[in-house]
Amino acid sequence: MVSKFSGYIYLGALCFIASNLHAAETYFVSVSASKEGDGSEKRPFQNLVSARDAIREARKSGKMAADSPVTVIIKPGIFRIEKSVSFGKQDGGVTYRAEKPGSVVLSGGTILEGEKFDSISDKEVFNRLDDSIRDKVLVYDLSPIISGPLPPFPNSFKGTPPGPWLYSNGRQMTLARWPNVDGESKGWTSFSKVIDNGLPNPQAEDSALRKLHPGAFVFDSDRPGKWDIESGAWLLGYWTHDWSDEVIKIDSYSPAEKVIRLAASHGYGLKGGTWGSSERRFFAQNILEELDSPGEWYIDRGSKKLYFYPLNPVSESNVVLATLTKPIVHIEGCEDLKLSGLKLEYTHGDCLKISKSRSIEVLGCQLSNIAGTAISANGNELTIRSCDLFNLGRGGISVSGGDRASLVRSENLIANNHIHHYGIFQRTYAAGISVSGCGTTVRNNLVHDAPHNAIKYGGNEHLFEKNEVHHVVMETGDSGAFYTGRDWTSQGNILRHNYIHHLGDYSSGSTHTMGIYLDDCDSGDTLEGNILYKVGRAFLIGGGRDNPIRNNLVIDCPVGIHLDSRGMSWKQWNNPKYGGWNLEEKARKLKYQSPPWSERYPNLAKIMSDSPQEPLYTSIETNVFIGSVKSPYNFDGNTKKILSKLKVDNNLVILKEELSEEAKARKASGFEFVKSPGDLGFADFETGDFTLKDDSFVLQKVPGFKRIPFGEIGLKVDDFRKTLPGK
Repeated sequence: MVSKFSGYIYLGALCFIASNLHAAETYFVSVSASKEGDGSEKRPFQNLVSARDAIREARKSGKMAADSPVTVIIKPGIFRIEKSVSFGKQDGGVTYRAEKPGSVVLSGGTILEGEKFDSISDKEVFNRLDDSIRDKVLVYDLSPIISGPLPPFPNSFKGTPPGPWLYSNGRQMTLARWPNVDGESKGWTSFSKVIDNGLPNPQAEDSALRKLHPGAFVFDSDRPGKWDIESGAWLLGYWTHDWSDEVIKIDSYSPAEKVIRLAASHGYGLKGGTWGSSERRFFAQNILEELDSPGEWYIDRGSKKLYFYPLNPVSESNVVLATLTKPIVHIEGCEDLKLSGLKLEYTHGDCLKISKSRSIEVLGCQLSNIAGTAISANGNELTIRSCDLFNLGRGGISVSGGDRASLVRSENLIANNHIHHYGIFQRTYAAGISVSGCGTTVRNNLVHDAPHNAIKYGGNEHLFEKNEVHHVVMETGDSGAFYTGRDWTSQGNILRHNYIHHLGDYSSGSTHTMGIYLDDCDSGDTLEGNILYKVGRAFLIGGGRDNPIRNNLVIDCPVGIHLDSRGMSWKQWNNPKYGGWNLEEKARKLKYQSPPWSERYPNLAKIMSDSPQEPLYTSIETNVFIGSVKSPYNFDGNTKKILSKLKVDNNLVILKEELSEEAKARKASGFEFVKSPGDLGFADFETGDFTLKDDSFVLQKVPGFKRIPFGEIGLKVDDFRKTLPGK
């Protein structure tokens, strides 16, 4: 069979650079070009590397001015990337643009030809498979594709597994696992009885048990008896906390006792104490015996044999093995470079890496089927706009820049991007958007469908506005769509006019998922004009200071605002014995009592002489709570004692039904409770249009409540987006 992707060519090698390169500022690249191309439209270069090197040579030789802007137009085609396409200091001032947006593909994958798949002849392998599907599983010899040994699966790891990885028809395939995702269990099984939690036991006679060690638990199922433990079986589990996942290999299994002993320790132990269910979840993977469902696959890493149960006939499918483990594009130390309208896909690592660069623009690109993070960027004046990022093993966009010590802004911009179905391998703290440093704007993005955070941030002076987030923190607990934590110095951030809705198990009334989560004394954030709908707790403010919460609209969230004083009671507070806390030390490193810090954040500068353990200067004003069935607010005991020091005023609680006796007993000043009149004055409450009409009950009842620009939230149509998702 001749593959319909036979247009692939290899991009990594340096090709012919025409000595008579003309002085024009526009060059062309084509997948079907010859090596003798000169970059003209009739004789284009063969790949990006050829164009890049020709431009370098022309500038070096004086045929082109060093600061002359150049446009490289790439004609439609699929380019195979075997080595990162890199750009450096000498490559600035160039735009690499697809002739037709979306028609140029840079791929780190290898096409697996349909005719090279075969039926299984190895009787030992055949007998390890379930007899109902043995004739449906095919085998492919990877030896001609992969010359060196395949990396082994380690005893434990977090995040991306060893490569390569299999894709078919643009979808990530599933490494053979149990339970299958399509069952009643939704892909998970659980245990509740632990034999050894793996935590240090100072009284143990065995010295190995006096330190962190592999744990063991009772698993009340005969399923592990089906597996060849010697060949390897790995469990991805939430072993203690619903915000900490890890893959750990099975060391041994006792069928008589039904005990699984793990081959590596977990940092928190097994069921070492958690907020959430006492049952702990896991699923088993990378097990040949569990290759029993369409779309599953397995590699015998010694023989390099790939076993695949295809969703569709392989002769009619585009089956790709992601073999590249480096970024497809790496930009380092570069200034003024633009990528426009390109597709980057199939790498078993991060996809686009930008480091120590300035004025880099990534516009209208698609990054998909990636095992790591789609875009990892460090620099200033970086723009990532109108890109689509999906099917990601880790996060979407991670950006750092600016200078925190001097509070100089990066002026980075992340805008109008659609990020979804990420966190497939690293299921926690791999956010759709991660921001650090100083002065980044995150605006009009749509982020959805992920197990954990949508937007995770730290640092100073960031603006998050008009973003829509939904169906995240779907698999985890004690976590938030927007998340930051454990830092007094993360000041000056503004979260306004964001729409956060349908998080976690929103229909059950659970309060373990938060819309905006300022964890562990995080301070200095302004939360204003946001809409939170069907979220467990709209806001969780974990003991921090200087966090004004105003003009927000909270709808059908069991708890509206949780505010606690954990600094007054938790032993971890500012304690160097507990990793990640050390709140005062973090501030000292940034010279928080000297300009510009002391001028910008005066309350922080005086914190150690101003009741530092109390959550002072936080205000709750002019917010509207509708249908908070448990309570519009939740204050712990210490917070109630100091509530008079905080500004709590002009908040409206609209009841859909009578408040419970417990909630009535907890009523606080600054909140007015009214019974819903029925029509609250939204444009269309049933369809989720929360635009307030002129005669809205909310505007009438809450003096000074400002309209939230609901119609401006989320993705916008621009040159790269002719339509919007769902339109």
